[in-house]
This record gives sequence, structure tokens and C-alpha cells, in this order.
Amino acid sequence: MNENNKKPFVLAVVGPTASGKTWLGVELAKIYGGEVISADSMQIYKGMDIASAKPSEAEKQGIPHHLMDFLDRDVSFSAADYVSLANEKIQEILSRGKLPIIVGGTGLYIDSLLENVKFSEGGSDEAYRGELYAFAGENGNEALHARLAELDPEAAEGIHPNNLVRVVRALEVCHVTGRKFSDLKRESRMVESPYDSLIIGLNFEDRQKLYDRIDLRVDEMVKAGLVEEARQLWLESGMKTAANAIGYKELIPYFTGDAELEDCIAVIKQETRRYAKRQLTWFRRNGRIEWIMVDRFNKKNEILEKCKKTIAKHFKM
Repeated sequence: MNENNKKPFVLAVVGPTASGKTWLGVELAKIYGGEVISADSMQIYKGMDIASAKPSEAEKQGIPHHLMDFLDRDVSFSAADYVSLANEKIQEILSRGKLPIIVGGTGLYIDSLLENVKFSEGGSDEAYRGELYAFAGENGNEALHARLAELDPEAAEGIHPNNLVRVVRALEVCHVTGRKFSDLKRESRMVESPYDSLIIGLNFEDRQKLYDRIDLRVDEMVKAGLVEEARQLWLESGMKTAANAIGYKELIPYFTGDAELEDCIAVIKQETRRYAKRQLTWFRRNGRIEWIMVDRFNKKNEILEKCKKTIAKHFKM
């Protein structure tokens, strides 16, 4: 606990995919006596291991990891669900005298948790919601997103067009309440967070170095059995949840005989690079993040020392 603050201390490690978050989270947990809480919207699902880059037992190095690999693939899961469960895990970890360390790249989860967002966003209108989904089905996600951009440009900017659930919810709230979704979200942040948090972000000065790491990771995933895992998901469920996960849906043309495997893998790399760019766009809006440029350092240990100095400025152990 920070000597100047009675709130419990929570550490977070954020950044784009393939930036080294998993490794750093484990190393910091070893140093400070912590446990990791995942903040990844795909690692929560069972059976979706390779494409979501779930850490192996060897990578975890004996550090407990929470909110990972616990949900069936056909179960929906919202940011509100995440905040509720993450708060429970934080309290459990604190009760053991350990440091909660949030690790992940799903910015909505992390911001909602650490900014204490309250999800009383308004009522519901199932009929209207059905109309929105039907509209998206006929005209495409981009067309529905354009409707949100017209009603609430700020909300539209923070929600990707392909995140259909969030786009629909934002439009539904505007419809039910007669107010902008972004205004309600802003008001929901007026309740002070119960945590004293420090967010460490990993990034690269040379974006190509991050992209090279992404390409290498995809190649490693393929070697580890990504194609076989995706095929199994496709055969079992038609990829209802996995359709949202990069690394699975891009392989469907290969399974149906409409594309070569090499071409599908190239698309996975391209889509993952685009995803990393979107992650960075999201995180850069958060002025509280203490950024560490990974490619400024020659050794991992140097990155770790930089983190330790950053933590020491904020938090007295």
C-alpha cells in the first residue's frame, strides 16, 4: 500500500499484442509477490489457447493466473462481467497479502476496472436491439457504426465497427435514454476508484520491430498447432465465439478449400498488425500510462530494471 494513500495498490501491464506483457507480468509478480489477473477478452475462453497466446505453465513460472481459460465458448461475456470478476479476484489476492497485477491488451476491460466505471448505462429495448442487429446483417457493421457516429461521434471513435455488441449497446442506450452514450459513460467515471493503480505500457519506437515480432509469433503459433486448433473449433461450433478472434476466422477459407494456407497465414499476420495498431490507439488516450519503449533496451533485464524504478517512484514496498 502506498504510504500516502490508504487505497490498495494495483499494478497493470498493458500494450499491444506480442510486446512482452506476459513475460513482464510474471517477472514483476516474482519480484513483488504478486498474482496475475488476465485482461484479455479471448483468453477467458476454454479451448482457445494458441491464437489467444495463453501462457503455458512453463511461462507462468508458478505464478497464479486468474480469469483465464474458465468460460465455455458459447457464453457471452461483457466488460461489466469482467469488472465484477476482476474486483473479486483483486480482493482475494489482497487478502493473501499479494500484489494484484493486471496483464493484458483489452483496453476496455482495463479502463473499466481501474477507472471504476459503473455499468448502469440505461434500460433496454429488445425489439429495437433486434432491429439494429438486423440492420447490421443486411447492411454491414460499418453501416451500423456510421449510425452511431452520427448520433454520438465520441462513442463511435472508441468502439471498433466490428465490435457489434458494443455498437448495438451504445445505440440502444441512446435510444432508451435520449442521451449520448459517451456522456453517460463519462458520468459513470465520477465515482472515485477504490484502487491506487500504476499502469506500465509496453511499446516500440520502431513500429516495424513490433510487426516483426507479430509475424514471428504467428509463425510460432502455426508450428504449435494453430491450424489444428482452429479446425477443431470450426468443426465443433462453427466458431461462434472464435469468429471474433484473430487467428481463427482467417483460416476458414482454407478449411472450405477457397484459399491456400500460406495466404490465410499472411492475412492473420496482417490482421494482427492492424489489431496492435488499434490497441495502441486506445491506450494512447490514457495519459496515466507510464510507457516503456522496449526497443530502447538490449536486454530483458534492462526493461525490468526500468520498471522497478518506475514502480519505486509510485509505490513504497
